[in-house]
Amino acid sequence: MSNGSPGRRLREAWARRPLMIPGVFNPLVARMAEAIGFEAVYLSGGALSAATGIPDIGLLTLTEFVNAARDITQATKLPLISDADTGFGEAVNVERTVRLFEAAGAAGIHLEDQVLPKRCGHLSGKSLIPADAMAAKLRAAVAARGDPSFVIIARTDARGVNGFADAVARARLYLQAGADMIFVEALETEAEFAQFAREVPAPLLANMTEFGKSPNLDFATLAALGYRIVIYPLTAFRAALAAAERTLRTLKEQGHQRDLLGQMLTRQRLYDLLGYADYEARDKQYFQ
Repeated sequence: MSNGSPGRRLREAWARRPLMIPGVFNPLVARMAEAIGFEAVYLSGGALSAATGIPDIGLLTLTEFVNAARDITQATKLPLISDADTGFGEAVNVERTVRLFEAAGAAGIHLEDQVLPKRCGHLSGKSLIPADAMAAKLRAAVAARGDPSFVIIARTDARGVNGFADAVARARLYLQAGADMIFVEALETEAEFAQFAREVPAPLLANMTEFGKSPNLDFATLAALGYRIVIYPLTAFRAALAAAERTLRTLKEQGHQRDLLGQMLTRQRLYDLLGYADYEARDKQYFQ
């Protein structure tokens, strides 16, 4: 992997090949993704909100997002793309949002064109800010970054509000405003993903979240259509929550955890991921 800035490393990675990027909901899961061989990781606002026990409607603060991003970048060398919701305000707020995420070590963020309070992108009832207001936010984001390689991704939720044509029109405007990549949310068929890629010839991101409006297409299919990044924002999180619920139910019903041991991450594997032996070795050397 290149020794450049996180943004540069992310750009170099998607230039080499399309990227499958998993959502990671804490630093340890990010380290797992690195060990398994992924080239980048993603922080979902939906996962971060749910882990806090609240819905994904814009309740979390910029500080909470940035702290979560910093914790992840300190635990892994992989470049991180973070959800930044609507930017936490208007254009001047977006300036600070970009600076703080960049200082936290993120490779890039995505900003969306919903009004605040926002809604999950795969729910109905969303509302959009005017396209020119979103373009202003993007210009502010581009102007605020200290590293020109820091990636500004423009997300549009227009498909589910005003229709496909408006999603295309907004994407083109957002590229003119300086966005490096377009994240089109909640397309509803493989044909729409293909048509969008034809009509917006730019770096594109596809969101393969589960139980939403988009079909769960194969990564290879989306890569062949021209999408450079495919994110799986909640896949590991949903699986982990289901495992936790099964575990708690079994423990409550059986009164012991013996039948669950084979489903658990072992103590040794956990210590390996944490680098426990390295910490012990460093501690000993200081007392020589």
